Amino acid sequence: MTATFGTIAPETISIEIGGKAIALRTQDPSFQRVIENRYAGFVKTSAAPHLEFDIDLCEPSESSADDALEVRMEAGDWVLQWGDLRANWNPDTGQGHIRQSFSPYSIDCVLRIAHGLILARQGGFLVHAASAIRNGKAFLFSGISGAGKTTISRLAPPDATLLTDEISYVRRDGNRYIACGTPFAGELARVGENCAAPLSALFLLEKGLQNRIEPIHPTEAIQRLLRNILFFADDPELVKLLFQSACEFASLVPIHRLVFVPDQRVWDIIR
Repeated sequence: MTATFGTIAPETISIEIGGKAIALRTQDPSFQRVIENRYAGFVKTSAAPHLEFDIDLCEPSESSADDALEVRMEAGDWVLQWGDLRANWNPDTGQGHIRQSFSPYSIDCVLRIAHGLILARQGGFLVHAASAIRNGKAFLFSGISGAGKTTISRLAPPDATLLTDEISYVRRDGNRYIACGTPFAGELARVGENCAAPLSALFLLEKGLQNRIEPIHPTEAIQRLLRNILFFADDPELVKLLFQSACEFASLVPIHRLVFVPDQRVWDIIR
């Protein structure tokens, strides 16, 4: 069955992240169940899709996931290549195709990159950071691998809602930013909650001997934010837009250095 753009056919799975739905169609019922289980909590049967992909499954080849990831614009389509995975989609028609082996992690890659490209034109971004909501406010916790994203997530108190321990979704809304939950889990292997809240602060994580929040120079804050934004496309225009977005984000959202001991008391100073 062929679906008309803007409608969801019965065999179509619509994954909504950050208020943007991406529809996935597969003729393989077992793979459909894998996708539904993988993105439980983010499946929206009635969501009108921003993009639609038909999925063809193939046998694994000798290509390796260690192959370089390529994302480029080619004849009006975005093209993504990585090991066995190849995807292409037209940003104007919203139609695309995915060829991959039987693995939900390839879908993860497509969703991350597609959302990153969508956000880049809207003043937002995906960032390597944990995030959580507490008392109606969202907080980001960013840093390199080992800085403490998983630890700060594990230490979150019962009244905090975890959006992700790995990849945060930041959407611009006028002169404020919204942090949205994602299904992209890190070491906790736990899908984030599918909810959102206004972003109150970004904390750059460092482990130390005591819990404290320190000021950080705006230039360093922007540099560290840019290092953690996920963006892989070879597109100078979008890279320029992301740089502008990072600068505007830093002017509107407080950015601090959070030095912490791996103890629940660190959450007493996060406000």
